[in-house]
Amino acid sequence: MKAILTDTTKCVGCRECVVACKKRHDLENAVPRRWNSDDGLSARNWTSIVEKPEKKYIRKQCRHCLEPACVSACPVGALRKNKDGAVVYDGDKCMGCRYCMMACPYGIPRYDWDQQIPYVRKCILCAEHVAKGEEPACTETCPTQATIFGDRDELLAEARRRIKGNPNKYIDRIWGEHEIGGSQVLYISDTDLSCLSYGQHLGDKPLPERTSTAMKAVPFAFVGMGSVMAGVSWVIGRRMENQRRKNDQEGTDNE
Repeated sequence: MKAILTDTTKCVGCRECVVACKKRHDLENAVPRRWNSDDGLSARNWTSIVEKPEKKYIRKQCRHCLEPACVSACPVGALRKNKDGAVVYDGDKCMGCRYCMMACPYGIPRYDWDQQIPYVRKCILCAEHVAKGEEPACTETCPTQATIFGDRDELLAEARRRIKGNPNKYIDRIWGEHEIGGSQVLYISDTDLSCLSYGQHLGDKPLPERTSTAMKAVPFAFVGMGSVMAGVSWVIGRRMENQRRKNDQEGTDNE
């Protein structure tokens, strides 16, 4: 299973990763929206650099959870994990419900309001390129190797090696190793990274386990709502037809 390891101590905030991502996926410039969050992500920015005090730079992107809440929340299968583990998106299936946006604890998926048919957008770990043996654009272009690509187990071993070799440099933690079941985008750092989850303590239990009962009810909710709407439509149609007949009859009587 493939993964990314980001070492924030090596990041210089050059944003080459941001540029490379936009170029590879042909993403247009983002249009500022007053409701956008301040993390730099949008439907047209799939990775960003969050700047913290004392020139600390943290790259933010989809975490590609091992058991993703967005996938479990999607009622039509528009999001799925592929064989390399990337959480990829199928716009042909998406109905724009935005359940994935509500489910993601990291606030990653973004709605593309600027399209005639708006879809959800996010990092897909350069899935097509990885399938051909290539690297994601972001890791390939990083000039300081602050973010590297490889097998998840090997990157975890590398992260532990760096922490053990420089205990005064790093916080003794690998972000993404265990949180909500683990993710394929890992971090080591000399500063707290709770900002990536908006300060929430997520715990280690995968989110789909917590939400499975509610999500099993979604198909029935769709069927139930569809039945209700069909009934309402029939009643309204029936009343309109009766009113039309009444008007026609009154017109005949007046003649």
